[in-house]
Amino acid sequence: MKKCFEKKYAGNPGVFGKTLVLLGGTSAEREVSLLSGGRVFQALQELGVDVSRLDLGQSAIEEIKKVNPDRVFIVLHGPGGEDGKIQAVLDCLNIPYTGSGHASSALAMDKVRTKQIWQAVGLPTPEYVVVQKPEDWDEILKSLGGEVFVKPDHEGSSIGMSSAGTAEELEEAYILASQYDASVLIEKKITGAEYTVTMLGDEALPAICLKSKNKFYDYDAKYISDETEYLCPAGLSEEKEKEIRELGKKAFLAIGCTGWGRLDVMADENGSFYLLEANTVPGMTSHSLVPMAAKEAGLDFNALVAEILMQTV
Repeated sequence: MKKCFEKKYAGNPGVFGKTLVLLGGTSAEREVSLLSGGRVFQALQELGVDVSRLDLGQSAIEEIKKVNPDRVFIVLHGPGGEDGKIQAVLDCLNIPYTGSGHASSALAMDKVRTKQIWQAVGLPTPEYVVVQKPEDWDEILKSLGGEVFVKPDHEGSSIGMSSAGTAEELEEAYILASQYDASVLIEKKITGAEYTVTMLGDEALPAICLKSKNKFYDYDAKYISDETEYLCPAGLSEEKEKEIRELGKKAFLAIGCTGWGRLDVMADENGSFYLLEANTVPGMTSHSLVPMAAKEAGLDFNALVAEILMQTV
C-alpha cells in the first residue's frame, strides 16, 4: 500500500489543483464533521496542496461555485453530506469528489435498504424489523431473541442509538431514535466481538477489534472516551482475518460504493460475522478507525488523505 501510494503521488501536490474540503454542515453529526474536516484540511496544507475549506450551509451550489475548486474532499457526515445530496450537486457542477457517488451514498445511508441488498446477495446481517409508530414491543423483542439494538435508519456516529432488553427499554429506545428519524431500525443483538473493516480503493485494510467500557460502541466510546480499546491487528487468525476483509469488500461492492469507506461487523459467540452498516464518509478524528487501519497498512494520516484524494485525479 505504501509503495503504491508513493508511486502515484510522487510528492507532487500540484496534481490535485485547487482543492476544497467540505465540512460541518447541518446534520446531527456536525461537530464530528468539523473535527474530521479540520484534520483533513491540516493534512492537505502540510502536503503543500492548494486547499481551502467550507463549512457548508443551506446554499451549497452558490457557496461551492464561489470557490470554483478543481476537486472536493467531502468530510460531511450524516444527512446532507453522506446521503448523496452533496454528491449529486457536485455531479451537476462536474466537479470530482472523494468517495462514493450519489446513488451508492444514498443507499448506504439507508441502513434498512442496505441490509435488504446484503440479504438479497447472501451476505450475513442480523435479523431486524422497521417501525414508524408505537408497536407491540413485547412481541418485537420475542421475535428478535429478547435483546436488540435500536437505531435511526438514516443517522451515523451511533447518534440516537441504544440497546434494549425489556418492553419498557425498547419503548424508550424507540422514542429516542424517532427524534432523529421517522423510520427506526430494531435489530437483533449479536453478542460477541465488534470489528470494523476499512476500504481504500479496491483494498480492504487490516480489521480493527473494538473494546468499549460502555454497554456498546456508542457516541461517547467513539469520540470522547479514552478508555475504548482498539486492537489492530484485531487478534484474528489468518483465516478469519482474510474472511472478514473479504466480507467487507463484498458488502462495499454490493451497494456500489467506491473510493473509501468503512464496514461495521459483529461476531457472534461462534465467531460468525454479521454486517451491521456501511459508512461512506467515515470519521477522521483522533479517535477514528480509518486512520488506525491505514497506519497498520503503512500509511500515516497525511498519506491516507492524499491517497483518498488521489482517487479523484
